[in-house]
Amino acid sequence: MQSLFENLNNNKKPLAERMRPNNLDDFVGQKHIIGFGKLLRRLIESKMVPSVIFYGPPGTGKTTLARIIADTSNSNFVKLNAISSGVAEVKSIIEKAKNEFELYGKRTYLLLDECHRWSKAQSDSLLAALENGYINFIGCTTENPSYSMTRAIVSRCSIFEFKRLSAEDIKLVLKKAIETDINLKAHKIKIDEDALGYFADASSGDVRSALNGLEIGVITTSPNKNNEIVINKEIAAECLQKKALSLDEDLYYHLLSAFCKSLRGSDSTAALYYANRLIEAGIEPQILSRRLIAHASEDVGLSAPNALLQACASLYALDHLGMPEGNLALTQAIIYVCESPKDNRVVVAMNMAQDDAKNHPDDNVPDYLKNHTEASKKYKYPHDYGGYVKQQYLPDSLKDRKYFNRKDIKKK
Repeated sequence: MQSLFENLNNNKKPLAERMRPNNLDDFVGQKHIIGFGKLLRRLIESKMVPSVIFYGPPGTGKTTLARIIADTSNSNFVKLNAISSGVAEVKSIIEKAKNEFELYGKRTYLLLDECHRWSKAQSDSLLAALENGYINFIGCTTENPSYSMTRAIVSRCSIFEFKRLSAEDIKLVLKKAIETDINLKAHKIKIDEDALGYFADASSGDVRSALNGLEIGVITTSPNKNNEIVINKEIAAECLQKKALSLDEDLYYHLLSAFCKSLRGSDSTAALYYANRLIEAGIEPQILSRRLIAHASEDVGLSAPNALLQACASLYALDHLGMPEGNLALTQAIIYVCESPKDNRVVVAMNMAQDDAKNHPDDNVPDYLKNHTEASKKYKYPHDYGGYVKQQYLPDSLKDRKYFNRKDIKKK
């Protein structure tokens, strides 16, 4: 039970912290892993959660779910941050966890935020404790652990990917905060649907960002003559430090469609016009770069493979330079994709391959292509034949299939 002083301190915590759910029923989002009947939910309900790694964008509930696991398992719970923790601190936690386990049979959950930042030495110091069962590890990271963490840790953990929350999920949390949070209930808050929708959309699936923006709006907005704090779209945009999109939903998608079709139609003037009209209306320019990356493969492909590099570079520039300088790289990439020769054989090949993979999932691999079998000795090594030798690579049912039609490609 919390003391009076703890309750007072809780009221001073940020809204996102005060609204952190304590059980699965109140947890919003991530239905693909904790929906009814899903594996992680079954593990939590059985109080048998093994070492796990949660990865995904910020504000999607990774730390919250880790705390719920620790609370429902009746285990000790220790939280570290990979940036500030060292090997000595980890060894101290392991020693305490070992004593708790041997004396009382009680496991310790070690929650490690930003776990991809742990060094190999830090990771290795935990391995024996994981093997012996003193500690169950819960790592939280925004990076894919398969590439960003040591293999020894990853191999001992189950990995669950977190997705960005939907706009509807975020609206649900915001409404609940207004109705239930003790600090917000002290005010007469009136928030219109446009503002609610803006918080949900502009936070990009990050519920923490949306809640922080709402709290800033309530704190900084003066009551009107009816003693109401009115939060509109403009206030929401100011609180999130993002320009409110001055377009209705239909016009937004019409302009985005016109931008994409101008890319495909090789009209760089029109594509630049629609791109900058969207930017002026408040769209995040990274959205345009992501569309550009898709079109660089879908509509240009191998006719000018550097188009993909230009498109990816524009996203890198926007992420690391920001605006307005990043718009130079975006403009360059738009012009490059528009002026490149068009070729859609990549997307045609992808669609055909996907269809066959779905419709022929059980077809046998030719014996000589299998890994380390007697028949694999019959495999013809192309370099022994000058770099190419004719042999069948597809299963018999697909042996005559051609996804990619070779023709002269005028590369730019």
